[in-house]
Amino acid sequence: MGKEHSPHIPERIGTAVVAGVVEIYVIDPAETGWRVLVLQRASDTIRAGSWETVFGKIDPGEVPEVAALRELEEETGLKPARLYNVTVQPFYLHSTQTVQLAIVFAAFVEPGASARVSVEHSRAEWLPVDAAVERFTWPRAGDALRDIRKLLGDGTAGTVEDVLRIR
Repeated sequence: MGKEHSPHIPERIGTAVVAGVVEIYVIDPAETGWRVLVLQRASDTIRAGSWETVFGKIDPGEVPEVAALRELEEETGLKPARLYNVTVQPFYLHSTQTVQLAIVFAAFVEPGASARVSVEHSRAEWLPVDAAVERFTWPRAGDALRDIRKLLGDGTAGTVEDVLRIR
């Protein structure tokens, strides 16, 4: 009798690890304190109703920072004044049996910037950091925001600016 397996799970040895997505935390460095953009998913999309940051797949042949800039423009119409790479966060996708690595970026926009809402989202709000941490659906978003605040709290990355700042 041959080896049996589910028709829904591809036969493979092990689980692939893929740097497949980018997350971009959009920050307005307002004089009264940072405001973070939070986006609510539209009702006709995956993760309907969840509150997220700018998020998207890295296209084949695309480098993560280019994907971050593209997703930021597509989902909000914004262009960053400064862009930093911050961390990498893993998560498991059972549908593809992959551990996805989310490359995390912080995009600082001009104070008072206005974001448009893409078809993927129904609402956009600018919130103080602590309120954004509470609003985000995924707990790891709070971890990313805490890392961003620690690394970039003064508006730059200080002694590590040369390795974190992209533009």
